[in-house]
Amino acid sequence: MNDDIEKIYAKLVAHETEIINLRKGYMIINERYTKALVSLKQLTNSASEAAKKACLAAEKANLATARCAIAAREAAAQSVIVAAESAAEAASFSAEAAIEAAAAASAAAAAAAAAVAHQAEASSLQASAEAAVATKRAAEAAAEAVKMANVAAASAKSVQRK
Repeated sequence: MNDDIEKIYAKLVAHETEIINLRKGYMIINERYTKALVSLKQLTNSASEAAKKACLAAEKANLATARCAIAAREAAAQSVIVAAESAAEAASFSAEAAIEAAAAASAAAAAAAAAVAHQAEASSLQASAEAAVATKRAAEAAAEAVKMANVAAASAKSVQRK
């Protein structure tokens, strides 16, 4: 009978040790998971912020392109060929900047979406949605900048023909 009690006691000790080890393992995994969530949340927020800044850059490049297009038209009307060509070239560079900013916004939105795929938190979903909206705005600004750059180039070419 004593032998049976000792076996039961040994099994209880073994189970208790196993439970303690499992608890320690859970604590370690939980700590790592928490750190990973914090890291993903920061990534999501940073990506969203990058998308918003890229969107603003694209919109400002769009405005610069519009001003360059106006300058090109004005210069063309005054028969100032060099100024018209320079304005058209500047409009082209602004349009390229808008396109690059739109690409940056797209990359940031993709990063935010990837982070959301790993972390289902409301703040991450919102940041990802904001990044997507910023990307759309940046793409629209880039498209408009390209149109205006083409108008500026056409104005400069029309001066050359005169």
